Amino acid sequence: MTDIQESAQTFQFQTETKQLLKILIHSIYTDQDVFLRELISNASDALTRLKFVMLTEKEGVDTDADPGIWITIDKENKTITIRDNGIGMTRDEIVENLGTIAHSGVKQFMDAVTESNANLTDIIGQFGVGFYSAFMVAEEIEVHTRAYKKDEEAVLWRSNGEEQYTLETSDKIDRGTEIILHLNEKAEEFLEEYRVQTTIKKYSDFIPYPIFVGENEEPVNRQTALWRQTPMSIEEEEYKNFYQQYTMDFEEPLTKLHLTIDAPVQMYSLLYIPSNPERTMFSPRQQGGLELYARKVLIQEYTLDLLPHSFRFIQGVIDSEDIPLNVSRETIQSTRVMRQIKKVITSRMINHLKEMRRKEPSDYANFWEAYHQFIKEGVATDDEYFEKMSDLLVFHTNKHPDEWISLDQYIDAMPEGQEKIYYLLAADYSSATMSPHLELMEEKDYEVLFLAEDVDPFMMLRLQNYKEKSFANIAAEEVNSDEKTDDSKKDDEKEDQEHEGLISHFKSTLSERVSDVRLTNRLARSPARLVDAGGEMTQEMQRVYEMLNRDFEKPNKVLEVNTSHPLIQKLEQLPEDDPRSSLIIEQIFEDTLLLEGIHPNPASMIERIQKIMEASLE
Repeated sequence: MTDIQESAQTFQFQTETKQLLKILIHSIYTDQDVFLRELISNASDALTRLKFVMLTEKEGVDTDADPGIWITIDKENKTITIRDNGIGMTRDEIVENLGTIAHSGVKQFMDAVTESNANLTDIIGQFGVGFYSAFMVAEEIEVHTRAYKKDEEAVLWRSNGEEQYTLETSDKIDRGTEIILHLNEKAEEFLEEYRVQTTIKKYSDFIPYPIFVGENEEPVNRQTALWRQTPMSIEEEEYKNFYQQYTMDFEEPLTKLHLTIDAPVQMYSLLYIPSNPERTMFSPRQQGGLELYARKVLIQEYTLDLLPHSFRFIQGVIDSEDIPLNVSRETIQSTRVMRQIKKVITSRMINHLKEMRRKEPSDYANFWEAYHQFIKEGVATDDEYFEKMSDLLVFHTNKHPDEWISLDQYIDAMPEGQEKIYYLLAADYSSATMSPHLELMEEKDYEVLFLAEDVDPFMMLRLQNYKEKSFANIAAEEVNSDEKTDDSKKDDEKEDQEHEGLISHFKSTLSERVSDVRLTNRLARSPARLVDAGGEMTQEMQRVYEMLNRDFEKPNKVLEVNTSHPLIQKLEQLPEDDPRSSLIIEQIFEDTLLLEGIHPNPASMIERIQKIMEASLE
């Protein structure tokens, strides 16, 4: 036996280490390639710690060596080696770091940095846990390490990941750590350089030190993270190129948001909104969620907890110095920091879109055309952010049928005396422009929002107020009666008596298809309209039930008749037994159904219309 072999010592893993080792190897890490991410991250950490130490301690091993990480593959012996020339470890440190799970010298290092007020930006921690992920792919691991001080001896740590590990003197002469993984049969794919390079590109592309694979003289990783640079230093072409590489979408994004924030959390982010919510078939990212980095190391590819669900169309990266990790980098704790990050980037994105709407209305119109369903969904369903999202809403209106008007613009344009924000639910925008409900609003010079999409009733159930202005559906009975005085009510009663025969004829003809028939002075061009009866299920709730296929008895509406309309006046002059009378009443009613978008079978009107035309020619 050689002197080196005779110096070997055997140590038992601590009890908690043995218990957790099996969990780490078999449960927590879902993808084998995370081992490489973890070991590269540890190497980067070692280089950063050396960089800090050498600011105050000029003496050491290989002080002039350029920092780097080297990965070599030995297919014959089925090994992969990860080497760095970082700070290295002493015998005591390797026992402390690799003999105790989830323990790391980083805490002591950070304490030292805090005492000296140094910059913590590039520090990466959690060495102990990440290291053990390598046992997913290795049946045995050797760690050769030499600390940076000249008088420290090199150490070899060896283990098969079971009960114990051994320590002995190593013949390593240069500074740093060299980890040799003897791969198991299931991990032989990592004996191919392209597999290693792909993993580095995926997880460690922005590690700040060069990573070399095999005999390549050029580093595999880019090293400089675009999102960590100041926005002023980046050209638009660089933003565009990054987006296209990231998404494989060769259409330009609608907009981007680049943030560098120090408080309340330290974070960097680069977010994009694609031109189309549908991902291309070539996109490497077929799921929603942001890429989450901790100090330039990819922690999670699809993170859904950093933006509201309705913002799932946003693509990009978040990189934070403050993200706490659980026992592995794959499991992010749901903590105050994560909530703060979500709050910050959600608010900034909403403000960015509001500014886009104000300064670049044509660009915002493109955004709205592509993503309005998501924003309306957020208003309808997001308990935390629906109020802020309502700032993003825009509408077509009776005054601006071809433009998009925000709620702020609507309120600013309200005439004196208008207290509510009026809207109309319609089957489509064309029907909305022809609705009889608009006639009174237009007479008063009130603007009305058009809502003609399936999500709108859901949204309006939540959106009760905006900046102290309540919303009102112009088809609801209370909207049509809220301005009546006692004198006007008396006038209505008198008019009802004068036209009692007409009302009676309508009621007898339509029977149970309407809840009531009454006269109205709120129409100018239309002979009649339907309104929701007071106390019944609202129009919004009815539509929601219909879309959810819920069983419910749809309440009949109130038919309001305009006695100043020529058609109604001539109808009233017909003898009650005139066969045309009932035909016309039926047609008036079904016309109102059609305008409301609730006619069950419009084709059924054809025969009646033909009879009315025949009667008019006699």
